[in-house]
Amino acid sequence: MTTTILLADDHSLFRQGLAALLREQEDWQVVAEAGSGEDAVRLAAEWKPWLAVIDVEMPGIGGIEAARRIRDVSPQTRIVALSMYADAYYQDRMRDAGASAYILKNEAIDQLVAAVRAVLRGEQHFPLPKGRQGPVVAKRSARIDKDELSAREREVLRLLAEGRRTAEIADLLGISPKTVETYRSRLMNKLDIDSLSGLVKFAIRAGLVSPES
Repeated sequence: MTTTILLADDHSLFRQGLAALLREQEDWQVVAEAGSGEDAVRLAAEWKPWLAVIDVEMPGIGGIEAARRIRDVSPQTRIVALSMYADAYYQDRMRDAGASAYILKNEAIDQLVAAVRAVLRGEQHFPLPKGRQGPVVAKRSARIDKDELSAREREVLRLLAEGRRTAEIADLLGISPKTVETYRSRLMNKLDIDSLSGLVKFAIRAGLVSPES
């Protein structure tokens, strides 16, 4: 039986090279390629592939949300996450979104193939201990983390990064100062940041505010 594969990664050269390598495997067929999370979901709904290999960090909705939506539109599709981030936070988020495996992009192709074969047998592959960081590949991604914040959390973060005081933010958003403080604590916990200056730096990297704000 042919294993149909959807491959999603926003770097076209990497995606095309990986597609060529996957096609070398007997009975594997890459039937669709996507460059964004939205395209990945649309193609999954169209092709109903056996497998979706998805980059965690992509434009648009991103790999985590794309995985959730693919599970909705094509429940039989098994998902393998590709990532350059060795922080287990992303591995755990992808697992919660329905992925069956998490592979670092600096791994050899034979390890990806082995993980895919394990997933097709009904097994799972999550190499990073829960809540731990593996061998350093890259720091956490502001783009991915921003996508995991609610609209209200992003708004509070933007106002904090602009230097607004707690009482001012409360007035602007029509909430209590205590609620603003709760949002700030929640942001620090979610983003693993322990200071206001850290939140400001994150907001700049995520594009929520400009460095001149």
